Amino acid sequence: MPANFTRKALLLFICCCYTLAAIAHTGSMRGIVYDGVHKKPLEGVTVYIKKANSSAVTDALGRFFIKDLPKGDYIVVLSYIGYETISNEITIDDGVTTDNDYNLQPASVKMSEVSINAKKDLDLSSISGLDLKARPINNTQDMMRLVPGLFTAQHQGGGKAEQLFLRGFDADHGTDINVSVDGMPVNMVSHAHGQGFADTHFIIPETVQEIDFGKGPYSIDKGDFATAGWVSFKTKNYLDNSFVKVDGGSFGYFRTVMGLDLIDKNTANGRQTAYIAGEYGYNRSYFDEPQDFNRLNLIGKYTNYLSKDKIFSLTLSGFSTTWNASGQIPTRAVTEGIINRFGDIDPEGGVTSRYNVNLQYYQSINEHSSFKSNIFFTYYQFSLYSDFTFFLRDTVNGDQIHQAEKRAIAGYSSEYNNSYSYFGVQMKAQAGLGFRYDNVMNDELGHTIDKWKLLGDSALGNVHETNMYAYINQRIYILPQLVATIGTRFDYFVQQYENKLSSENLVTTSYPHAFSPKASLYYNFGDRARIYYNYGIGFHSNDTRTIASAGQGTNVPVQYVLPLASSMDLGVIVKLYSKLLLSAAIWGLDLQQEFTYDGDVSIVLPSGRTRRQGLDFSLRYELVKWLYLDADLNFARARYLDSPTGHNYVPLAAGFTSIGGVMVKLNKNLSASLRFRHMADRPANETNTITAPGYTICDAVVNYIRPKYELGLQLQNLFNVQWDEAAFATETRLRSEVVSGLPGQTDLCFTPGTPFFLKLSAMYKF
Repeated sequence: MPANFTRKALLLFICCCYTLAAIAHTGSMRGIVYDGVHKKPLEGVTVYIKKANSSAVTDALGRFFIKDLPKGDYIVVLSYIGYETISNEITIDDGVTTDNDYNLQPASVKMSEVSINAKKDLDLSSISGLDLKARPINNTQDMMRLVPGLFTAQHQGGGKAEQLFLRGFDADHGTDINVSVDGMPVNMVSHAHGQGFADTHFIIPETVQEIDFGKGPYSIDKGDFATAGWVSFKTKNYLDNSFVKVDGGSFGYFRTVMGLDLIDKNTANGRQTAYIAGEYGYNRSYFDEPQDFNRLNLIGKYTNYLSKDKIFSLTLSGFSTTWNASGQIPTRAVTEGIINRFGDIDPEGGVTSRYNVNLQYYQSINEHSSFKSNIFFTYYQFSLYSDFTFFLRDTVNGDQIHQAEKRAIAGYSSEYNNSYSYFGVQMKAQAGLGFRYDNVMNDELGHTIDKWKLLGDSALGNVHETNMYAYINQRIYILPQLVATIGTRFDYFVQQYENKLSSENLVTTSYPHAFSPKASLYYNFGDRARIYYNYGIGFHSNDTRTIASAGQGTNVPVQYVLPLASSMDLGVIVKLYSKLLLSAAIWGLDLQQEFTYDGDVSIVLPSGRTRRQGLDFSLRYELVKWLYLDADLNFARARYLDSPTGHNYVPLAAGFTSIGGVMVKLNKNLSASLRFRHMADRPANETNTITAPGYTICDAVVNYIRPKYELGLQLQNLFNVQWDEAAFATETRLRSEVVSGLPGQTDLCFTPGTPFFLKLSAMYKF
């Protein structure tokens, strides 16, 4: 009886509190935040009222709304990376919505602009804008490295997608990292070279506005491949000015970029913007065999602010690349003097192109809800010649292979967000749905000689793959400083493979699906610290050809068509004072099925379960207004769960990585930075008897910026360290070993990293 009475009394008390909160005399505040120079809305600005412990973040239209503010006088603070923080005094009256619009002026980056108390998920992704402005950016590989703990490696001449490493994953070219641009997916399913192939080289760095990212499978709107993490690029809606840029450097490096502002703030009543940009690059490179790398990129983007409530954008982009490469060479070929570090055994190369159409629409329905969607179309071609094993299988003609495909992609995504109150508790609902269809024509793996002569096909077929998905997410602001989120995602696939090498053109179809529940909880200690816990399940899809067990040279069954990744993070973010931000997280991730690379036939084979555990630590420190430090340290332990100790290492999983540097602003126009990146030794095979050597590389950069022009100097690999950018344990056989009757040998095959490299750049703005 007493216990029952206590429960009833407690319930009555809670209801009374909510009722009092609902009828309390409160007002609200709303407004729009603009770029003070270009008069365009700013998305992502933090609006914070410290006295009321209330905050908001501006949407794509620059709008914000804060409600349930008790009557009184307040100081509202607006902060955004790269803009001056401003404070403004406001008065809130009972039942009245106070309207205020703000203009933020561009300024140098300051740590004080980083806000922890924001009504959005906060991890180091909120620092991406800070790092994008503080670090030198030359290409998309540099931009991917902005993600703390994400390392890249190029081992085929610069024309192919980079190999990616994150949280103890050798994610190949994107198997476990979801990559997108303006909502358009970059990863390629059932790609001729590797599942999840994410070639970002069609992005022109000078057109990127910001980079968002996350680690783990916790984002409800990220589906396939978002296990270790995800990276999302957002391109600019407008250019600050038209420009021409020229880069030149060692080893025959040349690059030029032009951007033309077609419609700016002075035309079309400031409601429309449009620009085009083009990039051309050539690189002979430092290898004995000329790389002859050529790339042409074009992008055009039109944005129409249809009203204060609607935005429409159309982006057209395309690129084409041709290149040669020296590929991966066995260590013994160098130690025996057959070739030097920059030589080759069997030259490689390729041709690839991608053309995109992306339409984006955003509408603010009212002060509490919004809708966004995008439709995208892509046409893609890929042709790559490689040789990983030399004379292991064909002792006469060699083992050169040709991987090729043509692909058309179409997709749609939409999301609805609604903020509301229930019994005085603020909530936010998020719901989305979409689909993606890939039509892959002549997905090929062939045996060739001298690149162009086909000796026979190992695999040839058409892939039709459809991914339909829907998700729902609920955020509950239990207290102003305590927020919980729970949601789930459902993905349904139709995977069909037509094997052209079978006599009846055998068609195999599968219908896998996956549920991906996710939850998080975080608590803010004022505006100085946050502790958070994330839990989520994600997945990466398997290659449709592997599922069909057709044409890839293996009949090993795939146990899990959509291997699930179960992960958790426990972390803390602390801003000890306005100039110092620290972040740390312990994490763990279990994957239902791993993949093992088989260099003999260039395929991926399903393997067993794995477990990864680790620790991430980051530091951002503005010692004084002219001196800035940053560092990221990432530890990971990756092991197979079903293999005996000593035979359970996950090949190429990096155990420790670190990046960091110091930037000095010598005056308002001149800055210099010294940066490093370090990857420790890592096992190259399951027994750790072959080691992929680590490295530490330092780069120095000097930039001189004026209103009308910019000058830059870069010294890459400042101390001319001899290092391996990519390394694999692969069984190979050299021609001399065939003559001597020796069998194939498993050796460390590597691609040498860039030696000391000098680059000069100049930009003229008009």
